[in-house]
Amino acid sequence: MPDATQPHYFATPAGPEQRRRLAVHLAGQALDVETADGVFSRDRVDAGTAVLLREVPAPPDGPVHLLDLGCGWGALALTMALLSPAATVWAVDVNERAVALTRDNARRLGLGGVRAVAPDDVPDDVAFAAIWSNPPIRVGKPALHEMLLRWLPRLAPDGAAHLVVQKNLGADSLATWLAAQVPAPGAPPLRVERAANARGYRVLRVER
Repeated sequence: MPDATQPHYFATPAGPEQRRRLAVHLAGQALDVETADGVFSRDRVDAGTAVLLREVPAPPDGPVHLLDLGCGWGALALTMALLSPAATVWAVDVNERAVALTRDNARRLGLGGVRAVAPDDVPDDVAFAAIWSNPPIRVGKPALHEMLLRWLPRLAPDGAAHLVVQKNLGADSLATWLAAQVPAPGAPPLRVERAANARGYRVLRVER
């Protein structure tokens, strides 16, 4: 069950939306976006996301599908779309307010490749050339594991996921758990490596 002290874990956060403008730097550009109460890191690009954006390689461009898993107001999805304008970027979140913010921010910035949707609205046949995520560690292990095992097996054969996790919130144990998973009968385990360490975070690279 979501933690009531973490409203961004809920499909419909309690309280008024109270949108506000936020000046950010994404993909080397100064941008104005909208954020709101009830979404993750409403007042800034949070430290973990900043580490991921600094350390992750640019996503592939072209007619590929990319995924921002747990999009919040859209920091990762907007960056992916700016760097890979020919790609389709799926921005997924259970939080309806976050999905609406990402959709509106992409529209305002002219990023027509962004598809901000609820998890069940991504077509089952879509495979992702890249997945970026600052996953919701505090939602609890069962829910976190279920989420990762739903999406990581949908990497394209040559695709890779990059996850940023605080060291003191179990980055190493999550890496060990991921490496032990077999996503489907007869499938090989996921390949997991520590791609970067910075500011108390690890960036985990996961491949099929």
